[in-house]
Amino acid sequence: MRRILTAAVLIPLVIAVIFVSPKWPIVLMCAIFLFAALALWEYLDLANAIGAKTPRIVVMVCLAVLLAAIFRRPDLMAPVTGAISLALLIICTFRSPLERVLPDTAFSVFGLLYIGLSMSTIYLVSAEDNGPSLLLFLLLVVWCGDIAALYVGRAWGRWTLARRLSPNKTWEGSIASVAASILIAVLLVWIGGILSAHSIEYLSYPGSFLHWIGLAVLLNVAGQVGDLAESAIKRAAGVKDSGRLLPGHGGFLDRIDALLLAAPVLWYAQLAQQSF
Repeated sequence: MRRILTAAVLIPLVIAVIFVSPKWPIVLMCAIFLFAALALWEYLDLANAIGAKTPRIVVMVCLAVLLAAIFRRPDLMAPVTGAISLALLIICTFRSPLERVLPDTAFSVFGLLYIGLSMSTIYLVSAEDNGPSLLLFLLLVVWCGDIAALYVGRAWGRWTLARRLSPNKTWEGSIASVAASILIAVLLVWIGGILSAHSIEYLSYPGSFLHWIGLAVLLNVAGQVGDLAESAIKRAAGVKDSGRLLPGHGGFLDRIDALLLAAPVLWYAQLAQQSF
């Protein structure tokens, strides 16, 4: 019940932010920074549990600088990321004991890439011509796949998907997840076509059904891999959840782990489509 109530509050709020952001992009920027900061804080807890002693406050400041730079000038993504990485190396060199200079730097830089850079692609996707539609597609494809995997896996799951990483995930749940993502993709494109036929431009999904179905499968697979990757990090840290901020859902990192791979995949897919 706590899981359902938390989702009932958060999902409408997130969808509202998506469709408000074209008029007031600062709303989406603030939402991305808030979720990224909370997730990064939990990630740093996991890193410290594994044995690192990251410069937590400095990393959070670096996250703010990285996101601000990308929001202002997306073309600065690579040079700003490089500069921040070198700055963290210098800080850890003089702050950490010799045996921890490399792991402290590595955990800090990876946290910014894993969470900061990945979350920034949500904003980059929103800047596309049909940005709100793309974001809604991304979120619903990932969320519906996650819900289907959870309930089908619990009810009928028998064959373990990746026992070493997450013993509770099953092939049955994984297949159901892909099917659910395909169904919601078809539904969104169909609704978008009906709205466009009546000159209502809230949803825009140009191209064939096959294109969007293929994209849904790609995003679903990326999301499932993202979920397993975060499970591996948590198992290495010896914890079940990344945090306890969301009743029934664990931590913020637990909620966005699938998006941390799916969002960059959508952004790269858009870049590839525009390039070829």
